[in-house]
Amino acid sequence: MENNLRIRCVLTLMILLVSQLVFAQTRTLTGKVLDEAGAPLVGATVKVKGTTLATTTDNDGVFTLEVADNAQTLEVSFIGYTMKEAPIVGTDITVQLQPNAEQGLDEVVVIGYGTARKKDLTGAMVTIQEANFNRGIMTSPDQLIQGKTPGVMVLNNTGQPGGSATVRIRGNSSIRASNNPLFVLDGVPMSGNSPLPEGRGGFSSDRGNPLTYLNPSDIASMDILKDASATAIYGSRGANGVVIITTKKGVAGPPVVSIGASSGISSMREYPKVLNADRFREALNYYTPSEVDDADFGGNEDAFKAITRHAVTQNYYGDVSGGTEHGRYRLSGGYLNQNGIIRGSQLKKYTGNFTGNFRFLENRRLGLDFSLFLTQLDNRYAPINAMVGSEGNVISQALQWNPTRPLRDEQGNLTFVSTTTRNPLTSLEAFKDQATTNTIVVNVAPYYKITDDLEYRFIYSAMRQTGNRAGMYRAGLIDPSAVNNEQAFISSNGETNLQMTHMLSYNKQINEDWNINAVAGYEFLDYNYNNNISFGGGFKYMGLDYFDYLQYSPVATREISSYRSPTNQLQSLFLRGGFNYLDRYLLTATIRRDGSTKFGSNNKYAMFPSLAVAWNLAEEEFMKSNSIFDQLKIRLGWGRTGNQEFPSGASLNRLVFGNQSISQANYGNPDLRWETATTLNAGIDFAFLKNRLYGSIDYFNKRTTDALFEQTLAQPAPAGRIWVNLDGEIVNKGVEISLTGTIINSTDWTWDITGNATFLKNSVSGLIGYYETGALRGQGFSGVLGQRMVNGQPLNVWYLAQYEGIDPETGMSMYRGLDGSISSDNDPAVNKFYTGSPNPETLVGLSTNVSYKKFSLAANMNGALGHYLFNNTAATALGLSNLSSRNIGSAFFDTSVKESTANSAAPSTRFLEKGDYLKMANLTLSYAVGDIGKTFRNFNVSLTGQNLFIITKYTGFDPEVNTDGTTNGIPSLGIEYLPYPPSRNILLGVNFSL
Repeated sequence: MENNLRIRCVLTLMILLVSQLVFAQTRTLTGKVLDEAGAPLVGATVKVKGTTLATTTDNDGVFTLEVADNAQTLEVSFIGYTMKEAPIVGTDITVQLQPNAEQGLDEVVVIGYGTARKKDLTGAMVTIQEANFNRGIMTSPDQLIQGKTPGVMVLNNTGQPGGSATVRIRGNSSIRASNNPLFVLDGVPMSGNSPLPEGRGGFSSDRGNPLTYLNPSDIASMDILKDASATAIYGSRGANGVVIITTKKGVAGPPVVSIGASSGISSMREYPKVLNADRFREALNYYTPSEVDDADFGGNEDAFKAITRHAVTQNYYGDVSGGTEHGRYRLSGGYLNQNGIIRGSQLKKYTGNFTGNFRFLENRRLGLDFSLFLTQLDNRYAPINAMVGSEGNVISQALQWNPTRPLRDEQGNLTFVSTTTRNPLTSLEAFKDQATTNTIVVNVAPYYKITDDLEYRFIYSAMRQTGNRAGMYRAGLIDPSAVNNEQAFISSNGETNLQMTHMLSYNKQINEDWNINAVAGYEFLDYNYNNNISFGGGFKYMGLDYFDYLQYSPVATREISSYRSPTNQLQSLFLRGGFNYLDRYLLTATIRRDGSTKFGSNNKYAMFPSLAVAWNLAEEEFMKSNSIFDQLKIRLGWGRTGNQEFPSGASLNRLVFGNQSISQANYGNPDLRWETATTLNAGIDFAFLKNRLYGSIDYFNKRTTDALFEQTLAQPAPAGRIWVNLDGEIVNKGVEISLTGTIINSTDWTWDITGNATFLKNSVSGLIGYYETGALRGQGFSGVLGQRMVNGQPLNVWYLAQYEGIDPETGMSMYRGLDGSISSDNDPAVNKFYTGSPNPETLVGLSTNVSYKKFSLAANMNGALGHYLFNNTAATALGLSNLSSRNIGSAFFDTSVKESTANSAAPSTRFLEKGDYLKMANLTLSYAVGDIGKTFRNFNVSLTGQNLFIITKYTGFDPEVNTDGTTNGIPSLGIEYLPYPPSRNILLGVNFSL
């Protein structure tokens, strides 16, 4: 009886439990998690409060969760953001998180050869996440961070789609070697070379941006290492800073497809100020009345509008990702078709990327990371070359075109004037210039966790780039006498880079007080480059492209050349150790030993050490009570890095093969040693007002010694050149400030502002003599140089005649003499002065994000102050001496000063202008539509304006310009000469997931 009672009780209890399981009600909850700017947060944790039920967001910030009917609240968190509780109302929830500077200290960031917690950092570095990237038509990664962080200057040298850029971290510091930072892609250091072959003659001279092969939509974050304590782990390649590019990876979960599409219009932001037809007639009557009948053709033509257009851009992107915690994958593809605003120019870009992250064995200690990047670029170029002579390029031809002369006659034929006064539309037809470049990057990284704290990783990567370019010149269109002597060329480049790296990483929390981490490794790099070019002339147009049958050209017109770089290899040992005591006292020490084939046999190896300490004052007991600071950390670092970005084989005797001849181009120097940069950095990171205001301040002092330089051998030595180390030093020092404030943070409204400023000073001392560069070009400027490297001045200081106005009696320019006199008789070629620097003294950036419910607005501005630009375009293409056959710049038609048309231009301060500017780089308005039916998730619509306006007194095309004026390998800065003009872009985009 007692047993039966027990059985009945057990059965009753089981029935009750089963009934609870059967009748328990659940529902499917979906939603998305956004950051402060309204962008999706990938990998955010979504948890039902009071339970262990949780999930993470996918690549679009979307989550799906089965919750009980009685669930009331979600807890949403993400590293670096304040955890937020969200009430469960309905089945579709959107949660927006706000940054938290204190929690952000636990964020893991990418540093050289590893990662680290933000709280453990001792060096000067900045991380920029995808949500804070610049928006618009972006063809390369450097455009994403323009104006986003102090100390980093990004200049788009040209408006050519995919065109070159100048990137500087904390200014210029080398006279002859490269000043570009090292870019690292997922642990693979890039060579920095462009695969685009050079053209010849009047073809486009822009070599393109070597990073264009990357699709900005594949990039998750960019980490900028600025001081030597952060970059010394890269040794001889870290002198100019390091930019680490981290691409997107797969997220565990079911497959998710993300799609983005945008289309827009590009146009001239502002047309150059030249005379229209009516004003041109007035100028003729005022300056050259006797030539009016021969110079006024009765028309009304705007040649610059004739060569430009409203250009359409299309950009499509998609990816699919998913997997499990043991194997994640991501596959993406992109297509960009950007038409340039100059007729005939275009960039088509095809990209593909696959990444996989896999873990093996029962204990999951064996892993493999794999990535593959594939890119093809198809370019079409307009004939815009900075090295042309008096005939100019299509830009100067349009600027100088007589606005009263029709571009076409009554039959529609292009007007012919002369071989030097060229019709710009004829030039567009006369040149055909096209190129295809292909890039493949493979990165394989197996690893094994020997213990929970010790990991071995091997990285093997290979990068292969090829570039093929073909051009033809219809010489007969420009010069009818050359109709049977038209020309063509084909050229190709090839580059193969290999990397092998072995690393041991150790990270151990010894006890509650001590945390240590270390990495040791060996690395081998090999760079191999080659090119060739074939040329032929004597063609007569038969409707075919000449470069497709070069063999038809007469043998006497043919030229051929080829080149392969000398051995360029680098092998290194490196070691870094970090210590954290009580989360208050931090120490990081690094040393790297590099051996390079570029240096002399007596100096092949060099050591690059660094040491940095930090003190988290906010963790001290005396700061925790009644402190206004939520974060306060003081950093101090010292380090030494090198620069080996100069030609391979420079320390060796090198021979050049000519036409059945051999000559010595370079004499070896076995004592050639490493250019060295030593940097001291002191910084402070802070946050207060409950983390609503946070930022950092850094002071740096960088001294570069043993500058690498190629010079001509002094007589009576044989003719030739030799690489040497110069005496003296280049000093870059300055202060960087970054500040972010959250002004509004409510349920519906958020508003934050971030500003940064950099104050730079650059000087040279200890040089013997001076070195000239800065080629100024155009009519009357043959062989003219405008910049020097000289003691007591900044790098690239302007060295020009001092313009003192127009002589009222003669109408000629007056210049200051070395004796202080002012006269039109003073020769501007002799009387020159040091007068201003092309290096900005101040860099500024300003960003703001405002959101209201589903609407968000992001604005980004950048600028530079305290520098001077030489308007070479105005100096030699727009002057009064053009009259009466050519047009002039509006500023030169000045009736208050009777300038003579015989007054020729000179390299003087007349054309040296302040380059101060503040540019609205991009402005984006977004609306988060949400889910549409059961198919489209996280649908978002955006409207972006790029390069909308600029505040400046500079009279050229754009103060953000840097036409190449390199002379004898010495770089220049701050010259504008007939560039491809910048465009204003309006872009409408959508993105969603499936």
